[in-house]
Amino acid sequence: MIADEASLAHLMASSQKGDRKAYRVLLAEVQMWLERYFRRRVAPAQLDDLVQEVLMAVHNKRATWDSERAFLPWLAAIARYRWVDHLRKVYRNAEDELDDWDAAEDSDEEAVMARMSLERLFVHLPDKQSEVIELVKIEGLSIAEAARKTARARAWSK
Repeated sequence: MIADEASLAHLMASSQKGDRKAYRVLLAEVQMWLERYFRRRVAPAQLDDLVQEVLMAVHNKRATWDSERAFLPWLAAIARYRWVDHLRKVYRNAEDELDDWDAAEDSDEEAVMARMSLERLFVHLPDKQSEVIELVKIEGLSIAEAARKTARARAWSK
């Protein structure tokens, strides 16, 4: 049975008064309505979870429905909000997966490759220049510290 607005409103009004049978029928009808509503909006694997989320929201918010107002717009608003929340969660998870995929692995490979490249370049420079570049740019010494260190090294070598 696919209930119309009047039937759903009557079932909800009865449910609010404590009629358990009416509430079971209402939930079954709402479930079918939600499945049709979400079928083209979410992947089939996500359909059941989203329908259950909305059913829980309907259960938790059932006291907020006003019997003077239409039932289906109230239900559609809840479904839409849950759908938007679902999309946010799906896209957030997709972004997290992309971030993880793009993350650098803990590896010394890059450092080794960089060192090999520097060694190839240093071959073309005089020893004193390559030494100063290594002290300042690789070891992080200031120019004054590198000058002192190279002066001491040269003094010891004499």
